[in-house]
Amino acid sequence: QVQLVESGGGLVQAGGSLRLSCAASGRTFSSYATGWFRQAPGKERGFVAAISWRGSSTYYGDSVKGRFTISRDNARSTVYLQMNSLKPEDTAVYYCAASRTRPFTVVAGAVDEYPYWGQGTQVTVSS
Repeated sequence: QVQLVESGGGLVQAGGSLRLSCAASGRTFSSYATGWFRQAPGKERGFVAAISWRGSSTYYGDSVKGRFTISRDNARSTVYLQMNSLKPEDTAVYYCAASRTRPFTVVAGAVDEYPYWGQGTQVTVSS
């Protein structure tokens, strides 16, 4: 199993940037694909970005392409989400999730393929 803890959320003005971190426990983190999802009040949890276990492949939701970048440091058991050009509609609780499902193309954006989840971190973008 793996345990995930998100950090880095906060309040930022539109056009600003934030970097979220997801720290994982366990020595096998490099065998997990990792994704970021978000949920705004009254909405379903939606896909943001995902990265394969070695970091060689990434996948993004249409609404964040070109603005967000996912990366990972397996030596530190941490996944990052760099968020630039933030918009008020990016306001949500952001969750980190992990999966050992193969291949990456199956798990990437599929919320039901991730069995391990963090507690979430709030991101608020003011207009």
